[in-house]
Amino acid sequence: MNIIDDHEVLVVGCGIAGLSAANRAAELGHDVGVLEKAPKEHRGGHTRFSESFRVPSTEADIEQYGYEFAIGDYTPDDFYKDIMKQTDGRADTELARTLVDNAGPTVEWLTKRGVNWDMEPLNVGYTVARTFFDGEELVADLVEAAEEDGATFYYRTEATELLVDERGTASGIRARTDDGLVEYQADVIIVGAGGYESSEEKRTRYYGSDYDAMKVRGSRYNTGGAIDMLIDAGANAVGQWGGAHMALIDSASPDVEGGANRVDGYQYGVLLNNDGERFFDEGEDARAHTYAKLGRIIFEEPGHTAYIVIDEPLKQHIRATGPSDPVVGDSVEAVLEELGCENPDQGAATVEEFNAACDPDEYDPDSLDGNRTEGLNINKSNWALPIDEPPFYGYSVTGGITFGFGGVATDTKARALDTVERPISGLYVAGNTTGGLFFNNYPGGTGLTNAAVYGKIAAENAVELLEGNTPESTAEPLGEK
Repeated sequence: MNIIDDHEVLVVGCGIAGLSAANRAAELGHDVGVLEKAPKEHRGGHTRFSESFRVPSTEADIEQYGYEFAIGDYTPDDFYKDIMKQTDGRADTELARTLVDNAGPTVEWLTKRGVNWDMEPLNVGYTVARTFFDGEELVADLVEAAEEDGATFYYRTEATELLVDERGTASGIRARTDDGLVEYQADVIIVGAGGYESSEEKRTRYYGSDYDAMKVRGSRYNTGGAIDMLIDAGANAVGQWGGAHMALIDSASPDVEGGANRVDGYQYGVLLNNDGERFFDEGEDARAHTYAKLGRIIFEEPGHTAYIVIDEPLKQHIRATGPSDPVVGDSVEAVLEELGCENPDQGAATVEEFNAACDPDEYDPDSLDGNRTEGLNINKSNWALPIDEPPFYGYSVTGGITFGFGGVATDTKARALDTVERPISGLYVAGNTTGGLFFNNYPGGTGLTNAAVYGKIAAENAVELLEGNTPESTAEPLGEK
């Protein structure tokens, strides 16, 4: 068996978690190797198909960091409250607090590493402070920056086993390569290799029998092997394994690697299922606070499909990034029939009933405006405007999975924890390979921020260990909370 034994830091994964770790460790002067399962032309995991970070912003941040956000007044405390609210209070409070407090400085650091941001929000309507980017470009820029500092990237290299020495300290990775099995040995290991969402078997196991057919928005290579490897080595499996970021996407999206493919602005219209009925409060909250749970809700509807219907005045508030053009017609019934709705007559009647329940005051697409319906089985809480001015527009949508919410346990230093909450010496984990932060729902843009923050933290603590500034005797378990 081939043995490569020339890296101080070994990183598994080439998405934003792994790239942040590799960049920080290389920047601090250490020899870094990065193992990437995908071929070079498909590197980057889900980050390659992503487009935004959620970042807190204050006036002081703008002065200190030198960049601006879509909304200037979104503090770390606001960010923390959004995480706790969207996860129904189940998020690990220490992980969440560390994330929000480090988000701004991490984005500034990424900027210095060569990431280019587009500050114009790509979505429409009420949102929160976000930074946007081109995923493929971000991956290329961060690979280049790490390589300039001496990091080595190994592609088509799938980590299959965590190696540990006689003390139980992580000492390397056994990987499957084009040359067979190879052992990569290192002083510290950082795993940021994504989740399990691209595995048909795991989707069926965790979500249900039909979920093998759910479309995957990101990389085909995120099949959960790295998580299995860590659990086999003693890491604790935590988080909501039956939960996931499942977004509303264009029904014609590719089965895998379609990227965003969203239809933003659904919150201003109505959503109908194949029975022609509404099934969700479209105006419950900002799009960024509902889209990541709405995909699953839609997938559970008949035919795994739903239909967005709007009229001419609302068309300006729709942003569709999928492959389909909207269906346009002079009546709601005609639009639904062309979209393939199985009961367009009932759909038209549902829209009429919805219109009669609307009594709007001043409409404001950029805030929760309080315009709600009255008397419906499912009332709309905001932006309830009659849909009655032709032409009408329709979009067919389904659910697409982004990432699962289960993973391995870590602490705020990104150390992997075993089943009695002891840090596993020499092993750090970041990004969607971890669990404990997201439950039931997800504040849009937080996944990339989480991965970048903890990838950087993992590298900094790994370097502290390497340089002897963190004696193993100080690596105490968390204990009871």
